[in-house]
Amino acid sequence: MSSLPEATTPSFDWRRPLRYLWRVPLLLLHALVGLPITLAMINPLCARISLRGERLDHWVIRIWSAGLLRVFGLRSRRYGTPLPGAALFVANHVSWIDIELMHSQRMMGFVAKAEIASWPLIGWVASRGGTIYHHRGSNDSLHGVMHQMVERLQSGQAVGVFPEGRTTRGDSIGVFHARIFQPAVLAGVPAQPVALKYGNGGDAQTIIAFADRESFAANIFRLLGEPGRVAEVHFLEPVAASEDGRRRLADTCRERIIAAMAL
Repeated sequence: MSSLPEATTPSFDWRRPLRYLWRVPLLLLHALVGLPITLAMINPLCARISLRGERLDHWVIRIWSAGLLRVFGLRSRRYGTPLPGAALFVANHVSWIDIELMHSQRMMGFVAKAEIASWPLIGWVASRGGTIYHHRGSNDSLHGVMHQMVERLQSGQAVGVFPEGRTTRGDSIGVFHARIFQPAVLAGVPAQPVALKYGNGGDAQTIIAFADRESFAANIFRLLGEPGRVAEVHFLEPVAASEDGRRRLADTCRERIIAAMAL
C-alpha cells in the first residue's frame, strides 16, 4: 500500500442540518425528474445523434452525473485530456461517487461489482450506461468480463476500471491487479491513468470514502451533509500497450497516479 497525504479531521459542523434542508429535495428532484429523462434518452436513436462531436446519449449521462455531483456539493475540475476512442481508463477507487465523477468528464463503460446493479440511482444509470458486472470470486464471471472488455475496446469504445478491486479508506492506494489490464494488451489500446482527488490537495479522501461498516445508504446520507468541495479528475500521461504486458501497464499506471496524488 502507498500512503497518501493525511486528510484533515473534520470538526463539529453546525451547518450540516441546513445542507440537508435543500440538498435532500434537490436529490429527490434529480432522481424523480432527471433520472427518467436520462434513462429515456439512453436509446439507439440518441446513440446516432451527435452533439458537438459527442453522442447524445453519452452527453445526457455526463450532464446527469455532473448534476448529481453538484447535489452533493462537489465541483469537478478536470486536468489533462481524456483519450478519444478506445482506451482503458484506470483510476484509484475511493467511493461509489468515483463513477459519477468519471462519467461527468468522459463516457465509458465501467467494470464494477455486481451488487451495484441493485443500488438506487447509481445502479439504474450504470446498467443503462453499459456497465460490465463482475461477480466476485467467480472465475466464469471474470472470463466473461474479460471477453466483454476486449470486444468493447476492439470496437472503439472506452472502458473504465478500478484495478485495486475495491474501494479503499482513501488514505492509501493498494496494489493494482494486473489481470484487469490484459484486455488492453489483447486489443492493443493504451491505458490512461486517472487520479481522483477530493478536497484541496486530496484532503477529503477519507471523508468521501466509506467509513468502517458504513452502508451505501448511510454513506449517501452522510455525504449529503458535507461542506462543498472540489473534486479533481487528473487525466495523466497514457501508457501504451506493448510486449512488456499487463504487469508493466499496471505498475506504470499506479506509479503515475501515486505521483499525481502527492502533488
